[in-house]
Amino acid sequence: MGITVQNITGNTAMVIWPKMASCADSFYSVMYHPNWNSMLSSYSRKSFQKEERVPTSRSSFIVENLTPLTTYIVCVTCQSANPSSDQCRVFNTLERDPASTSNTKKELALGIWLVSSVLLLTIAAILLYGCLHLLCRRRREHLQGRNGASEQDHGKAWTRSVAYASAEPGRQSQLMQDTEEKHPGGIQLATIIENPSACKDPVMLTSKSREQVPTTGQCSAIN
Repeated sequence: MGITVQNITGNTAMVIWPKMASCADSFYSVMYHPNWNSMLSSYSRKSFQKEERVPTSRSSFIVENLTPLTTYIVCVTCQSANPSSDQCRVFNTLERDPASTSNTKKELALGIWLVSSVLLLTIAAILLYGCLHLLCRRRREHLQGRNGASEQDHGKAWTRSVAYASAEPGRQSQLMQDTEEKHPGGIQLATIIENPSACKDPVMLTSKSREQVPTTGQCSAIN
């Protein structure tokens, strides 16, 4: 069975085989294994690391995810039978493809950038939340302080009004007492002479009330 391996790279290889008439109604088994040593390994299906099933309509298969600079053995059989030596080929993979290396570096850089962006966004969100929380708390404290100061002002005004209302009767009483002390006889009386020509009798002043009292009953004292 003429199996050939073509288009070998660091990660892939194309396996080509001729069609078999005995596998018209079945499938092909493509088996491969790295670091093959014919002295230590047998051609048994259990000795191969991986196995792929390919429809009989095809006569080639691309093996992927290989390791660069590694020796592989690949075998093709019909209906999962154990392979023979003429159904196998040994090949070596090449160095890593520069394009794949560049793609790997790009993917790594992209992953690092994504992780860094997520971390920065998380930190920014935490800082923004903290600033907003602090601002709201300071505003609330400011409003509470203004309300407390307003209540204190109202309380002081009410206290002053109550104290003034309580002291007002005392001041009025004290004023009346002072007035009585100055004028013991009550309100001073003024003598009004209704008819000056009729009231010719001398008027006598009393020492107690300092009232002008006529000696006869012709003149009367009026408040």
